[in-house]
Amino acid sequence: MRRAVSAIAATIAALAFSASAQASSPVRVLAGMGAGGAPDLYARVIADHMATTLKRPMIVENKPGAGGNLAAQIVLDAPADGRTLWLGSAAQTEINPSVYSKLKWTVDDFIPLIKGVQAPLVLVTHPSVPAKNLEALVAWMRANKGKLGYASYNPGTPSHFLGYLLNERFGLDLAHVPYRGSGQQTKDLIAGHVLLGFSQVQTTLPHVRSGALNAIATTGPSRTRFMPDVPTFAELGQPEFTATIWFGLMVRAGTPPDVLAKLLSAAKAAHGAPEIRQKLESQGFEVSGQTGPEVTAGIKAQIKKWARIVAATGFKAD
Repeated sequence: MRRAVSAIAATIAALAFSASAQASSPVRVLAGMGAGGAPDLYARVIADHMATTLKRPMIVENKPGAGGNLAAQIVLDAPADGRTLWLGSAAQTEINPSVYSKLKWTVDDFIPLIKGVQAPLVLVTHPSVPAKNLEALVAWMRANKGKLGYASYNPGTPSHFLGYLLNERFGLDLAHVPYRGSGQQTKDLIAGHVLLGFSQVQTTLPHVRSGALNAIATTGPSRTRFMPDVPTFAELGQPEFTATIWFGLMVRAGTPPDVLAKLLSAAKAAHGAPEIRQKLESQGFEVSGQTGPEVTAGIKAQIKKWARIVAATGFKAD
């Protein structure tokens, strides 16, 4: 009898220890891009605050490769216990399904925990371009057909495909000039090596303010407060150019509801904290904080939009 009681006590103690270890074990945030960029900075700011709320470490790990698919696959291969999150983005969730023919995951394999921050792109030109508004720019590009290119900050991103949309919508012949990162794209735009391109507001804002670049139009549904004098494409009668980039946190489908609830509560607290919002807004982002099924619905709607454009370009990342 004593042995049975001892065995039961040992089992209870082991289970308690296991639960305690589980509760204090680190939460990993897998980022499918290199350190130092805007997505990485976002993840670290949010992870630090969430770690305090959850009372457990949160570690951001950079796993660049295959356009973010490497990080997504690691999360998908991990247990659905809430200890491994994916730093999702517009390009990875909305465009990758169309540009990677052998993708091993779908958006339904993940639950969007929170859509954290978002921002439009901005069509910028070098100051040597005589046109200062969209109508004049289109006329100038048509007059120089076959002589111009547009810069994107990476192939297979909204920056790439919005440039293609310019060609399609206005009957142009702009060559695609891809870069590996918004920093290099902006550098060459300022130098005049390429005269126009869709860029990240976060990267180009100081150069627009200094006059090193001209802002023609932004791609958001409404004007960004960071460039309040710059119209949106929608305002100019071109709503098909409406698109935003965003970063947020995703978890594996099948994560237990109680675990999901704790993570969601911590994520909401982080995005709602005034000091966190200030840090994110100082980078040129609008804090979204959107949660729930509408995030997934929005992603699926954008997948359809980009699929048409990607198919028209014939682009494949693999």
